[in-house]
Amino acid sequence: MPRRFNFQDVQYAGPRFYYRSGLQSIYIGIKSSMSSSTKRNEIICQPCLDWRKTLGACLALLLLSCSHSSPTVAQTAAAQTEPPPDAVPHSREANDVGRFLAGLPGTPDSPFSELEQQPAWILHRQALDKAWASIEAKNLASMREFQAKELTSPPIPDSLVFYPFSGPDALMLTVFFPHNPTYVLVALEPPGTLPTPKQMAGKNLAKTLEETRTTLSDVLQRSFFITRQMDRQFRGQVTDGLFSPILELLVRSNHTILGHRMVRIGPDGKIVARGVIPPGEIGNRGVQIEFQTDSDHSIHQLYYFSINLSDEKMKDNKGFLTYLDGLKGVTTYFKATSYMTHHADFSIIRDQVLAKSAAVLQDDSGIPYHYFRDQPWRVQLYGEYVRPYGSFKWLEQPDLRKAYEEPDRKPLPFQIGYGFRRMPSNLLFASKTTEARKD
Repeated sequence: MPRRFNFQDVQYAGPRFYYRSGLQSIYIGIKSSMSSSTKRNEIICQPCLDWRKTLGACLALLLLSCSHSSPTVAQTAAAQTEPPPDAVPHSREANDVGRFLAGLPGTPDSPFSELEQQPAWILHRQALDKAWASIEAKNLASMREFQAKELTSPPIPDSLVFYPFSGPDALMLTVFFPHNPTYVLVALEPPGTLPTPKQMAGKNLAKTLEETRTTLSDVLQRSFFITRQMDRQFRGQVTDGLFSPILELLVRSNHTILGHRMVRIGPDGKIVARGVIPPGEIGNRGVQIEFQTDSDHSIHQLYYFSINLSDEKMKDNKGFLTYLDGLKGVTTYFKATSYMTHHADFSIIRDQVLAKSAAVLQDDSGIPYHYFRDQPWRVQLYGEYVRPYGSFKWLEQPDLRKAYEEPDRKPLPFQIGYGFRRMPSNLLFASKTTEARKD
């Protein structure tokens, strides 16, 4: 059966019209149909390989649809060459790289198929299969149960998730917030680039893959990345940034990478394609990754930006401050932050989070508890709070310990954050009242 579309569902693109869904349909006829009191033109659409027929039908469509003006030359050129500002070009490269580095077999026609036959990659796959089976059994399954029980109420599922001091931790982010459309991660490390099959083939593969496993060992064994380790791994030593480990964590946690582009936050606070950054302008360099959740085929956008969040740097970063000013009702996540927002010289990012968030999930290294004690926040505590672990023990919060003595705290069925498996873990979930979220 031919399919019928209204004119407004059609866009002009050079020598042909096409339906907005992107289907490769060709319009070869026009039919007048009567509605209740007015006549309108409808397009009858069938596949056709004869471009002459197609062009003739398009010209007839233009003549009959007199209420719609023809596109100008400039509009036609824009339709041919300029994608929407936020469009991510779809390609398989990032998914191929992510699967290869994560020890997952490539999809059909993967450019890494020959390298996957080498003993070094087979060993790499076996080692990562074992590591992921361990974290799945010990932690991830319980985390997913916690998410389904505790983190599904509004405003969480539809909000942007903001993750300061994140490193490349796409794993915990998508475990705790699996349905959110947009994620924004911010840390010091550079975004990096995408390695090619040729580059990988030219390296000592056994050494490269062993180092790649090392970059993920902390998050798989301890649930967080260690800052000094990232300084030794993600600044050109193993990779030139966080792009690769982010991809590895996404594909291993059952996501497919659809595409990516290099971006930055401009001086007006807008996310734009990176291009050449003018001299004297703060880079705010980042990468945008579009990915799909394999289980439900939902589409998500993940942004990673390399930004110094100290007050000294933030006060001069007008672009990022303008970007933050445009946020509202976000969900913020903190984990293993080195207690940055406990210090006076990280007050700007702390105050921005408190102002722009509708909900905050964090361990005790996030924003100090006393900021959440009063309205408009409602707080639920999970797990146990003893004291900060190791070198952070001097940042103990007596008021938080007292709050944990109240009977309404809930158990935490997994370990997370500093002191992993050496002392009890804790999480705090704070949400603004409905009235406060409307302001």
